[in-house]
Amino acid sequence: MSVPVTVLCGELGAGKTTLLSALLESTDREIAVLVNDVGSVNVDADLVEARTDLRTGEEVVALENGCICCSLGGELSRSVIQLWKEHDFEYLVVEASGVGEPEPIARQFVRGPAGGPYDLDAVVTVVDARRFHDRFAAADAVDGATDDAAVAGDGPPVRPERQGPDESGSRPLGDLLLEQVEFCDLLVVNKCDLVTDAERERVVGILETLQPRAEIVTTEYGSLDPDALLESGRFDLEAAAESAGWKRAIEADADESDGSDHDAAGHEHDHGDGSHESDHGDDDHAHPPERYGIVVDTYHRRRPFHPERFEALLADLPAGLVRAKGLCWIAGRERQAITMSYAGTATTLEVTGRWIASLSEERQDQYREAQDDLSWDEEWGDRETRLALIGRDLSMDDLQARLDDCLLTDAEMDADWSTFENSAPTGMGESVTVSSDE
Repeated sequence: MSVPVTVLCGELGAGKTTLLSALLESTDREIAVLVNDVGSVNVDADLVEARTDLRTGEEVVALENGCICCSLGGELSRSVIQLWKEHDFEYLVVEASGVGEPEPIARQFVRGPAGGPYDLDAVVTVVDARRFHDRFAAADAVDGATDDAAVAGDGPPVRPERQGPDESGSRPLGDLLLEQVEFCDLLVVNKCDLVTDAERERVVGILETLQPRAEIVTTEYGSLDPDALLESGRFDLEAAAESAGWKRAIEADADESDGSDHDAAGHEHDHGDGSHESDHGDDDHAHPPERYGIVVDTYHRRRPFHPERFEALLADLPAGLVRAKGLCWIAGRERQAITMSYAGTATTLEVTGRWIASLSEERQDQYREAQDDLSWDEEWGDRETRLALIGRDLSMDDLQARLDDCLLTDAEMDADWSTFENSAPTGMGESVTVSSDE
């Protein structure tokens, strides 16, 4: 019989370890805990009984309740399979790194070798109520990705820096946090003792918009009934991969404007989030009624952005914008399908594939035959900008007007686009980050 698994996510300091320690103290189940981070095991010292090493050199801690805990020192699938072979336990909890994305971990338990001995039960994301409110819900919110980081109120915008993915966490932490929120089954809003009731409700309202599918529970000091975390049967990979509020908004907009059921991101590219259709049975989640000033809108244009004006806008986005994500068409990048992702005060532009219209005519025909409902312009093909916009106390009309001002004028459409100063990325997987001042 497969061993059920819960993946526990959340940014550094959100309270994952406190929640995990409370779980180990309050349940009679024999639980194995795998800490998906290099370094010492961080389960509370009071729970530790002894320490030893596996033959592989991975660190193992014997816990008072008979469970074991190991620090991941190698590839995840290999580690959890070895754990299953060498130890007897009823349940596995994987505590993900604070800068880790949950979806790649989940996929290893569903479609990787670990899917044999294990059955993924739930992905749980822990949110620090105070930090989340100050970053995304407060009127003067700034990106509080680190406690000692401040966003300057004066001076020029920070210029974009060309960067690729690396091991130092160069990707904006606000973006990572929202991806942890957007791919999960259960959201645990922790440290609610540090916010007022009104602040807590604002946090919950934003989380409901960002992740309509997940159940949300609020708590203090990581206190939660074990049954909320274990053997809930919540996880569904296809549903989780398509459940983010920004995806639902884009897909609903595509259905309305194009009269089709295809994924609006139907170009030859990879968001890293699967390619399945979502269930549109609950359209209220795509366009929720205003609650606590939260609004959701979409932006769809078939004219490219001027790279310099678009960069200037990204460096000066309104404070009320919580999330913006989708595909961008930037003049001078006629081959590259670029995904824009905004969270906190940072926007990442990443090449996630190619426009079908940039391929050979033969390959274009193949794609169009396979996707007969693909929205297509006779001159520009599938090139387009389609963004989901989520904000609080924000004028979407003003933001859309500012985005329109970034589009090429008629005269610029006839110009040589290669002459524009352009910081947008060019290579597959390459990214550029633009930070904005508040």
